[in-house]
Amino acid sequence: MKFFLKLLLTAFAVIVLAKILPGVFVTSYITALIVAFTIALLNMVVRPLLIFFTLPATIVTLGLFLFVINALIIMLADKLVDGFAVNGFFTALIFSVLLSIFRSFLFTLLKEEKNKE
Repeated sequence: MKFFLKLLLTAFAVIVLAKILPGVFVTSYITALIVAFTIALLNMVVRPLLIFFTLPATIVTLGLFLFVINALIIMLADKLVDGFAVNGFFTALIFSVLLSIFRSFLFTLLKEEKNKE
């Protein structure tokens, strides 16, 4: 249940960011849900491999290379999901940073609501 709720919040964040950012396009709400699921899968499978293979670059840049890895994950999701498009690496980088911030904010609100109950 918690995973599904986080998936819905991520899909909401994808829709909002697609409306705000030029260069990011989502055709429908279902597509945003598929994008959220795809990003979750890529973060579970591909991201750890990329982090492992780029560990020297990540250490030298004091962790800033992780932003590049997040942008690559977004670009890979762009290639995998029809109806989702990101124009260029820089747009994917901005989208990934804003998505992370937006998701953190939404998940914090979710935790606060649970603590009130």
